Amino acid sequence: MNTNKELNYRLFVQLEEDFKRTEIKSEFSRYDDIKNGNVEKVKENYEYIKDHYYDGKGMLSDDLLRNNQYHFVTGTGIIARICIDGGMNHDIAYTLSDIYIRKCDKCRKPEEIIELTGEMMIDFAVRMREITKSDGVSLHVRRTVDFIYKNLGDHLTLEAAAEHEGLNPSYLSKLFAREMKMPLKAFILKARITTAQNILIFSDFPISEITASLGFSSQSAFSAAFRKLTGMTPMQYRSRFSDEYPFRSLSERK
Repeated sequence: MNTNKELNYRLFVQLEEDFKRTEIKSEFSRYDDIKNGNVEKVKENYEYIKDHYYDGKGMLSDDLLRNNQYHFVTGTGIIARICIDGGMNHDIAYTLSDIYIRKCDKCRKPEEIIELTGEMMIDFAVRMREITKSDGVSLHVRRTVDFIYKNLGDHLTLEAAAEHEGLNPSYLSKLFAREMKMPLKAFILKARITTAQNILIFSDFPISEITASLGFSSQSAFSAAFRKLTGMTPMQYRSRFSDEYPFRSLSERK
């Protein structure tokens, strides 16, 4: 389809209305504040954005609610990618992005999306601040953490992680424990339980499937480990927290 005619018309209308898009430098400096974990600056930026939300934004839909949703989805995707570039685990970044996009989909007023924008920006910034606090974490350990999250359903061992990094297992074990403040084995278990918590809240997958997908030898082993770290059984956890998040994902994407 030839878009030149509409493009020229839109450019003319913008010229007549003295419409100016947000400068790339200004826009990305705000993204950099999120990437750098500068939470106070992000909060300050949001106060400005809240009062000037439509400044420099193109109209992606004649419906204001849908227009805001489109901008939210675009902005959230950009922030997720920028945070990955800053060291956030890509699965965490994209899953967090999905969670907020689904929250956005539940919004029924344009103003709700503006408020959600601030919540999303600050959430990413806080997580990036935690990452940047650990500046002493080596590339080997960062890559090992990423390897763990990518392979939670497999039989994860120190030897497998060391082979992936081309390191001696004993050396990686000491390096990981020193930089992450916990043994690699404990980190793997924590990563699995944290992931299980999200799956329990944001999906209706049966516990048997969650057990298998996260590499536990049996449902009883999963339940025991889950209870040890959270103080609740998986069913108790789902029952307690799923009502706080009425939107679903994963298995409902059919």
